Amino acid sequence: MKRLSILAALALVMQTALVKAQIQQGNVMVGGSLSNLSLGLDDSKVFSFDLTPKAAWFIKDNVALGGYADLGIQTAKASATTVKYGIGGLGRYYTGAEMEVVKHGRFFGEGTLGLGGINVSNGGGHTNGLDFSFGPGFAYFVTPNVGLETMLKYNGVGGFGNAGYQSSLGLSFGFQIYLPGKRTLDKVKRDIK
Repeated sequence: MKRLSILAALALVMQTALVKAQIQQGNVMVGGSLSNLSLGLDDSKVFSFDLTPKAAWFIKDNVALGGYADLGIQTAKASATTVKYGIGGLGRYYTGAEMEVVKHGRFFGEGTLGLGGINVSNGGGHTNGLDFSFGPGFAYFVTPNVGLETMLKYNGVGGFGNAGYQSSLGLSFGFQIYLPGKRTLDKVKRDIK
């Protein structure tokens, strides 16, 4: 029984160390988020969907830089179709330590800057130019390498078109996979030997 308690304590310590290890310098984050997901079942047949894949490299502990792509569509029967797109760079900063209330959870802030647009068919407003967003989020690490997250972001597009600026506030849900960098893999190999 004593050995079982010691092994359980060791496993807990290793799990805590692994959660902190995902956001260390040299590691890679790959994943994406979904927002504005809707499927209308009545006569209007409204459909909307936004997908944002992301990839980032941790340049130092808790700080990641990378890129994103954004693609969204909203359409309805006998109505205008809105197409949204964007591509650019992203930055993410994870705050302090794990939360006491929710183990393996971290708050973060994310900002993006790139090129994008929002275009509405049938004579609606369209804007193409500078695409940016920023906002807070929360990541919960369900395993040492997978984080589920939610984020509230302000999104803006400014530039050319008959609507010079368009913006929105959106809530998204997603997941990220945290892959160890070369430095982490080398450390694991040394520890095994």
